[in-house]
This record gives sequence, C-alpha cells and structure tokens, in this order.
Amino acid sequence: MFKRKLPIMLFVLVVGMAFIVTGCGGADTSPEPPAKATFSYAMSGAYPPFSYFDDNDNLLGFDVEIGTALAEKMGLEADPVPTPWQALPLGLNAGRYDAIIGSMTITEARLEKFDFSDPYYRSGPKLFVRADSNIKGVDDLTAESTIAVLMESVYEELAREYTDKLKFYDNDVLALRELAAGRADAVITDQIVGLTNAKELGLDIVSVGDLLMVEEIGIAIRKGETDLLNAVNQALADIKADGTYLAISEKYVGADISGD
Repeated sequence: MFKRKLPIMLFVLVVGMAFIVTGCGGADTSPEPPAKATFSYAMSGAYPPFSYFDDNDNLLGFDVEIGTALAEKMGLEADPVPTPWQALPLGLNAGRYDAIIGSMTITEARLEKFDFSDPYYRSGPKLFVRADSNIKGVDDLTAESTIAVLMESVYEELAREYTDKLKFYDNDVLALRELAAGRADAVITDQIVGLTNAKELGLDIVSVGDLLMVEEIGIAIRKGETDLLNAVNQALADIKADGTYLAISEKYVGADISGD
C-alpha cells in the first residue's frame, strides 16, 4: 500500500514546491527595464577648467558637464570618454564615441572632416609670459623667441606666425608650467585656460596684449549624422534657455562664455 501511493505523493510534493517557488519568485523573474541609450563624447581630460581629473580621479569640468546636460535633454545617458588631444579626431571617425566636446575650435580645415554644432562657447588665445619678461605683446617676439604650445592645435598655427622656435606639449597646463620654470619665453593658449591655471597653480605668469583671434568652439560630430547634429543643437538651445548653461559656465569659469 505504501509503495503504490509513494509516486503520487512525490508528484504532489513537486507540484507544490514549484507553485511556491513560482509564487515567491514572481517579482524577481519579471523583465528588467531596457537600459537607456547613451550619448558618448570625448575630451582630453587635461584642459582645466574645461576637462580635468580631481584628486580622487573624478573627471570634471565645463565640457564634461555641458555634455551631461545635453545628454539629459536628449533623453540619453551621458558617457564622457577622456582621450588624448591628438587622438580625438581619429577616435571620432573610428566610432569610439558620438561626438567631441573638447573645446575644439571650428576651422575650415576641420569642417572638411566633421560637422560642427552651433558654437557652445566663444573665447580666444592670448600670449602668456613670465611676470618679469620684457615681452609685452606679440610685437616684442623675435625669431629667437621660444614659444611653448599644444601640438596639432590652432595655437601652433598662430605661434608659427611669430617664430620657428616652438616647443610642443601634450597639454596646455604643462606648457604653462614650462613657461613659469623658464624653459620657454612665452605660451599661446586660450585666455580662460591660461588665467585660470596661473591662479590655481600659483604660476608667476601674466597675459599680455590683446586676444590674438576670436574662437568659436563647437561640438564635432561625424559627417552625415544629421539627426544627431540637430538633436545636439536643439539640446544646446534648451540648456541656454532654461539657465542650465549659465550655471555650468559660472561654476567653472565665473562668467557667461556663450558669447550670445
């Protein structure tokens, strides 16, 4: 009698356990919401106050937060990608990120390779020298003057107008440090970058003369990606309209640099 009833009892037990497991685990087996699509954008991470790492290795800066704000407006997850300056164009064309938000000046040469958003800020380069220098402007530069400059930049092109004695660096901050240490006679860099870092790093350097040019800085996007370009331009207009842009600009630069 016992042997005949055992299979039935086991069947009931198994079915009961399955019911309990299914009932208890119902919430855990429900499908997870789909992950939010990302907006990836690159910058050097070595250009304070626009992009830099703090002491805890956090990526911060004006460019970083502008990208985050644009992603939010587009309903996307922000994904900043620090990349060496010289590798930024190659990485964009290789599809490693969607855009460059890296303080890149809009030039005719670059427009042949990429599409650019509306300018997201305006600035310009100035000449920086040591405080005790006899150089008071570009007119005092000679063929023997040594200018430290970021390689493969608009500033390199400018420096060549005044001298062939150039010293190249991977980032502007290092060039400014070299100037302060006496290993160059001058540096050409963005006025905001130069003034901010001179103050933050306690460098005994000053800016002299007027702006050497006015730069319009844009967000670079691969050619032909019109939908993304339009979305970025709309998001940029939106963060300017709702005050987000101004808050970020004042946080990192202390002023509105939109140029609008």
